[in-house]
Amino acid sequence: MSLVRTLTLLAASSSAFQTTRSVIKMSASGPKNIVVIGGGVQGTSVAFQIAESTSLPAGSTITILEANKIASAASGKGGGFMARQWGDGGPTQTLHELAFDMYEELCPKLGVESYRKLPVLSVSPGGNKKGKQDNKSKNKQLSDIFPTWLDGSIGRVSPLGFGDDTAQVTPKEFVEKMLEYVNQPDKPGVKVVIGKCTGIECTDGDDGEKFVTAVTYQDGEEEEEKVLNADDVIVSAGPWTCQAEKWFDGAIQLPMEGVKSTSIVWKPPTGDDTVDATALFCGEDNRFGTHLEVYPRPDGTVYICGIGGSDYITTSELQDSAFLFDCPPKDDRVEAAASAFQMMSDTYSTRGELAKTQACMRPCPPDAKPYMGRVPGYSGAYINGGHNCWGIAWAPASGKAIAELVLEGESRSVDLRPFNPARYTSQGRGGRGRKKKGLSVGEQW
Repeated sequence: MSLVRTLTLLAASSSAFQTTRSVIKMSASGPKNIVVIGGGVQGTSVAFQIAESTSLPAGSTITILEANKIASAASGKGGGFMARQWGDGGPTQTLHELAFDMYEELCPKLGVESYRKLPVLSVSPGGNKKGKQDNKSKNKQLSDIFPTWLDGSIGRVSPLGFGDDTAQVTPKEFVEKMLEYVNQPDKPGVKVVIGKCTGIECTDGDDGEKFVTAVTYQDGEEEEEKVLNADDVIVSAGPWTCQAEKWFDGAIQLPMEGVKSTSIVWKPPTGDDTVDATALFCGEDNRFGTHLEVYPRPDGTVYICGIGGSDYITTSELQDSAFLFDCPPKDDRVEAAASAFQMMSDTYSTRGELAKTQACMRPCPPDAKPYMGRVPGYSGAYINGGHNCWGIAWAPASGKAIAELVLEGESRSVDLRPFNPARYTSQGRGGRGRKKKGLSVGEQW
């Protein structure tokens, strides 16, 4: 038996033992102080699902500790695209399907206005000819989903989805609506504390296991360290989740690479009140070094990523809080993306105006699978991070799975074994971008 296989079996046995202990612990627990570190869509989804669970003991408190502001990073900037059947049948397939269905149920319940299903086209770049083109007439078989604003120079067009299993949401609105909902008078409530985590305090058990007792933090305005009492802590801080290595005294390794990418947002074209709702995944355009992903939003704006020129931020840099408070875009990539899009759209070439330029990071473990589960050797310590480019799309399912793990001792809705945060792989970079049934779609930087 290989060493890797042996270690895998030992880890599985340890996980099963910890699950049994946790189930016993949950059955006799009283009110709990639960702290979620990270106020993006993933962390907020964890807090939301815990608050909504019937397994939450009466009198419990739930606190989100966020270093900057709620939805300040990718959750405040990302496109919010989701696709139910774009998994490859591997371990993350359940996250795709469950989260997609949960969004469809949750968004009306929460009053999220930006959620909608929408079709998706694959579009190859065209030539250098400028001016208005009647592309819709040239693609009559797709006329029902072909956007009128795609009226510039384009190549081959083919469907990737007709709007039955592809959708979008503005993640910042989803985060805000979750917090509004759970903070109604008849709900347990989720408190938000602005401060940067500095450590996690524990006590030692008789068998060497450590028990979480508190989270320490600085609020940014005062140098004095403050304390949040905690029976359970869930680290769900996107690319900065790897800082938990220090907080747990090296008991866990969380190799992480932050892929820092620029994105842009267009205003609605002058004179247009609405913008046709069709998303685009564009082929690589060597003229501009782009691989655009184009997402029209219900408010008439258009979000574009896949701009190229990404930077790769190392684990050690993320542990030093790189780009936590300031994540600037690259001006040359803004210009490249605008030029590439305006070649494809005469509407935006003649009547378009940029509304926003920005940048954020995708959190990428070496094997492109998230870290979801317990911290070994600690009772009441959990990790939920590293969800790659699907962090927004998978958020409700991730939140549900972690809530079940924390409150019930095991996840019933998602098999978390492939996402064991105690694993450490040394594979090379790969699998960064979106895929449809295992095939690369969109930006792969």
